[in-house]
Amino acid sequence: MLPLVALVGRPNVGKSTLFNAFTRTRDALVHDQPGVTRDRNYGVCRLNEDHPFLVVDTGGIAGEEEGLAGATARQARAAAAEADLILFVVDAREGPMDDEILSWLRKLARPTLLLINKIDGMNEDTVRSEFARYGFGEMLTVSAAHRQGLDDLLDEVVERLPEEGTTETLDTDPGRVRIAFVGRPNVGKSTLVNLLLGEERMIASEVPGTTRDSIAVDMERDGREYRLIDTAGLRRKARVEEVVEKFSVIKTLQAIEQCQVAVLMLDAAEGVTDQDASVLGAVLDAGRALVVAINKWDGLTDYQREQAEALVSRKLGFVPWAEVVRISAKHGSGLRELFRCIHAAHASATHEFSTSEVNKALEVAYETNPPPAIRGHVSKLRYVHPGGSNPPTFIVHGTRLKDLPESYKRYLENFFRKRFKLVGTPVQFIFREGVNPYEGKKNVLTERQIKRKRRLIKHVKGR
Repeated sequence: MLPLVALVGRPNVGKSTLFNAFTRTRDALVHDQPGVTRDRNYGVCRLNEDHPFLVVDTGGIAGEEEGLAGATARQARAAAAEADLILFVVDAREGPMDDEILSWLRKLARPTLLLINKIDGMNEDTVRSEFARYGFGEMLTVSAAHRQGLDDLLDEVVERLPEEGTTETLDTDPGRVRIAFVGRPNVGKSTLVNLLLGEERMIASEVPGTTRDSIAVDMERDGREYRLIDTAGLRRKARVEEVVEKFSVIKTLQAIEQCQVAVLMLDAAEGVTDQDASVLGAVLDAGRALVVAINKWDGLTDYQREQAEALVSRKLGFVPWAEVVRISAKHGSGLRELFRCIHAAHASATHEFSTSEVNKALEVAYETNPPPAIRGHVSKLRYVHPGGSNPPTFIVHGTRLKDLPESYKRYLENFFRKRFKLVGTPVQFIFREGVNPYEGKKNVLTERQIKRKRRLIKHVKGR
């Protein structure tokens, strides 16, 4: 287990910029607008190869205890309580305005280091004298945006950290099932993740757009290991106006690319909207396994449930292979069925096929229903081999495959899906025609062939 360093402070003092500098990533959203970060975001700093450590980025503590600001502050306090070292980040340009946070840190009694950020272009001695009243024996000055002073900060952090920490990091075990919860804003993604984890790990609020970063958390359930990814809600492009929300959309699309199973969450009361179709399109473009979860099912009457069932069946008819479950993220109903569908979709998406079994399937499909003749010619499917997983991909070789009708391609997909019992995952076919080695080449006769041709012509004329 790695030691943990928590970045705490007021909003917009540069904690996320410092987090990205430590982890050499862009996992944390950075913007001049205060309050961009809300949930805890963990990463690993490996700048010192001999002493790696965990870093947690937190939302700014604004002194409010109600609404989103209060929930963000509780997340920051939870991160600080489990940290081995707290970096108390302040803004050099605004001066000492953090008395309330300082009072709380003193009561917490955790190892704390004062870090004065945004020092570029300022007199360090003057800034240090302003913050001297905080009573820290040692203060470090940095500019996270310009990487000024980070080497000294890293040395100081490594010196103060213990050899072993108490916090587990995200591992790289390929056996973990990576699940991304996606959907429109305010459909219950964060509520469901909190329910599965058994703690308030994500900020769940009735305010749409509460989640902005894509937060990954590891979990174990019934002996299996998972990585849950809570994502920001996706809206139609025409309604995405704020720059921060555009970055959130990018993070969500990246999470979809990195997951193995995407759980599309719908609001049972609203049914399938155009925004849901937009989110579903992103999942299909990435070729990821899909499970549709209708949330807030417990609050509907029997008539409303019938209407919701009919609407989902009609509007999601183009993905008949995706299983649909009814859940309540608030009360926990339907979770067993949800994970059964996730396991089935994951098994189908990651299954490794042998060349012999897929060739046998192609042979049976061809004999059962041969391709139709197009302009007097019939496409020939010679052989097939696996081309990858997640989604399962099959590469078919043959002749005249460009003339193969779309209906026959759908027949092959349905045949393979039924034969190998593939559920919850798209199936991709790639058709490749053999190359004619004589295409574009002129048949040049040899001298002997030319003489023989002349004798033959002379003989025919002589008769």
